[in-house]
Amino acid sequence: HVEERDALSILDAAIVAGASFFDTADVYGDGRSEQLIARFTAVQPEVKVTVATKAGRRADPHEAASFTPANLRAWVDRSRHNLRTDTLDLLQLHCPPPEVYQRDAVFDALDALVEMGAIAAYGVSVETCEEALAAIPRANVATVQIILNAFRLKPLEEVLPAAVEAGVGIIAR
Repeated sequence: HVEERDALSILDAAIVAGASFFDTADVYGDGRSEQLIARFTAVQPEVKVTVATKAGRRADPHEAASFTPANLRAWVDRSRHNLRTDTLDLLQLHCPPPEVYQRDAVFDALDALVEMGAIAAYGVSVETCEEALAAIPRANVATVQIILNAFRLKPLEEVLPAAVEAGVGIIAR
């Protein structure tokens, strides 16, 4: 639990420190994280930030069958409502099962959400380098979020070069 005033103060401190990118998910606080970002940007409309949110954990996250066009649309609509926006800046699939990367229907549904203006771009948040390497070749994947830090350097060897070659952004977590 975080008090609203504390959360808004933290977001403000991040902006003062130069942040311009917020990463959240529809399941963080059951949507409360998205709602707090929306409240923050509503009271400070001059602040321009890119908000990345994630979807896919509202259903069984280990079941590839959960990633249907209808579920994707519902998750996106809920995040749009929470974030008080017509178009999400960036939607990331939230660590989906590996089989999802092979399902054209999932990426076709994401493309349709871009075409209808519900999302501006999409990517994936992954657990492994193998998952990142499966997502990067997808035609319209804009970003891959992967664990990359002083203790987890493996992505530097394969994932980053593949992303550079494909023009896919990397979000290090």
